[in-house]
Amino acid sequence: MPTKTKKTVRKKSSKQRTPKAASPLQPVLAKAGRPFARVAGRSRKLLARRPHRSFQLTRRRDYKRSLQLPGYWSFLLLVWRTLWKNWRLFGGLAVVYIVATIIVSGFGQQQSYGNLVDALKSSSGDLFKGNFGAIGQAGILLAASVSSGLTPDVTQAQSVIGALIVLFGWLSTVWLLRNTLAGHRPRLRDGLYNSGSPVLATALVSFILLVQLLPSAIAVIIYTAANASGMLDGGVSAMLIWASVVLLVLLSVYWVTSSLLALVIVTLPGMYPLRAIRAAGDLVVGRRLRFLFRILWMIVAVVVVWLVIMIPIILFDDWIKKVVPAIDWLPIVPLSIIVLSSVTLVYSSSYIYLLYRRIVDDDAAPA
Repeated sequence: MPTKTKKTVRKKSSKQRTPKAASPLQPVLAKAGRPFARVAGRSRKLLARRPHRSFQLTRRRDYKRSLQLPGYWSFLLLVWRTLWKNWRLFGGLAVVYIVATIIVSGFGQQQSYGNLVDALKSSSGDLFKGNFGAIGQAGILLAASVSSGLTPDVTQAQSVIGALIVLFGWLSTVWLLRNTLAGHRPRLRDGLYNSGSPVLATALVSFILLVQLLPSAIAVIIYTAANASGMLDGGVSAMLIWASVVLLVLLSVYWVTSSLLALVIVTLPGMYPLRAIRAAGDLVVGRRLRFLFRILWMIVAVVVVWLVIMIPIILFDDWIKKVVPAIDWLPIVPLSIIVLSSVTLVYSSSYIYLLYRRIVDDDAAPA
């Protein structure tokens, strides 16, 4: 006969488990931990995008990144050909910048330039004798004129408006170039009216760029104080000061390199300043030195062009006013500086934008 199995019946426990009451501090701790969680999430995303790690040697294979660019001379000529192809558009923009600068700041005082010439001639003595001496004197006059602006009585309002004119000159150049390269045929008035929408975002990125230059300013202060106190005469103190100055300058250069690209990225529709800074940092990973060399090459080319154009103008101004004293009032040099400044603004803005386009077209990720 089959055996009956006894069914074991579990007795229900008379004591039921009561759920633990939530701590009153738990919501508070959760809210307090959200910022730290966001920071940790952003840090993980940054590490996923960047191959470098703090205090660790990064292998070249981890950050090597392609960047196909024309040669240094070829790229300078490419920018010039692009502007010359649309010379009416960008020439009109340069004329607008010249007129706006003259309205806000004036031509630059011819009397200030004359006083500068007289002071240099009286203080130099026999230092600038001969042909090469005249060229050296013209170079010093050019440097002093550009650094002083020949307008010593500029008010704060004029300084702010002048900075806004430069900012709108940058925005207009980028907007016109972007639409021209896209195949459109924009008008100058379209660029002047429509390019100002990201002016606040661009101003914030410019402010961040100025903050990034603070280490270089601190380096200048350290060098000036050390030189005045005689600490640069030799020894360990001089070595430490020079090392500090070099490291601070390199830190500013490292930051500013990507911020120049951010000035272009922030002009895109719907772009925010910090997002533009982040995107620019991602673009220059593995390419920072090559981008920096291109910017330095542009600066060298601009300086050479200024010397080649302005030194003969200064020499001619000095000669013609000795021959015809009646035209001593004519501000030839100040007006030439304004014209060349406007052309430099348009050209340098175009150079950086076209360099940005080349970098974006080569969208290779770090190896």
